[in-house]
Amino acid sequence: MSYRLIDEGSALAEVAGQLAGQSRIALDCEAAGFHRYTDRLCLVQLSTLDQTYLFDPLLIDPASTLRPLLEDPKILVVMHGADYDLRLLDRDLGIRIRGLFDTQVAASLLGAPALGLAALLETHLGVTLSKQHQRADWAQRPLPEAYLRYAAADTQHLLALADILVEQLQELGRNEWAGEEFLLLEGIRWEEDEEDPVTRVKGARMLAPRQLMALRAAMEWRDRIAQQMDRASFRVVGDQTLLAVVVDRPRSLESLASMKGISPRLARHHGRALLEELRRVDLMAEEDLRPYPRWNRNGQGRPSPEEEALADRIRTLRAERAAKLGLDRGVLLSNVQILEIIRRLPRSVEELRATPGIRRWQTDLMGKQILRALG
Repeated sequence: MSYRLIDEGSALAEVAGQLAGQSRIALDCEAAGFHRYTDRLCLVQLSTLDQTYLFDPLLIDPASTLRPLLEDPKILVVMHGADYDLRLLDRDLGIRIRGLFDTQVAASLLGAPALGLAALLETHLGVTLSKQHQRADWAQRPLPEAYLRYAAADTQHLLALADILVEQLQELGRNEWAGEEFLLLEGIRWEEDEEDPVTRVKGARMLAPRQLMALRAAMEWRDRIAQQMDRASFRVVGDQTLLAVVVDRPRSLESLASMKGISPRLARHHGRALLEELRRVDLMAEEDLRPYPRWNRNGQGRPSPEEEALADRIRTLRAERAAKLGLDRGVLLSNVQILEIIRRLPRSVEELRATPGIRRWQTDLMGKQILRALG
């Protein structure tokens, strides 16, 4: 199947006419977060049954052309792993999708062993999808022809895949589960990340409060450099390297430069500022130190022994039921959901359903058992 690159505003009216009357479309997005500081929307791929369009939002504003299609609940919009793309479309184009069908979510509710698009297309359609440009810099212009072909392939088989998954969901009586998940996804909006950044660093919860403050300072130092360079933060220096800096506490520029993961250039140009930040933390008063957060927005944190015991009971029930249903345990009930349940301790099915993040289909399957486990 061919594709058409839409990178001039003069083509939008013509494309809008070609797309009018479509009842089903496939959609995907490419962003620049792996390479750039800002994870900007760089490409929007849209396929009908017989044509694929690649919209370049860095050169044109396609919102007025895409909005009538994507916000019409009567038009099916098929995506794969839509969560983050929905946030980007909301932030960068002001578009909030209706009529969503997510093939990754559908496959997870069917108990598929592999949820990647390439694996699903190979299994169900015998199509081999290239992963060659999976980590391309989509913010560069012009985009190479190979990148454009790669991007177009991501949507050209989605409609056929969705047809197969819909039939399987109906056979297992799980189409209502999927419908509930899709409606929840449609409600996703872009939100600025307000979580304590140390919760994203593996091993940070074991640090003492002063070390945690030092890690926060080091992450802010890295963020300033990344913004100046328009480079993804982890490409400046990795989380585990910053953790090692905080634990080992180099006292000189030479010691810092000798650490694994710190490039000589980074140490030479920015190392002194990092050492000054760490010395500032050394002088902070005890009452100004912030420990690791007990709970963050995703329900993660450090549960008490009593809470952990309750969570273990629910995990045991989850494992038994998931095995019978042929589902991954995390699909049936995620660890984040379990922690939210034990934090709120619902006493009825109604209260359980009102727990943030809990689905009706999950309470139908496990609600009574969960309440008994909570005592």
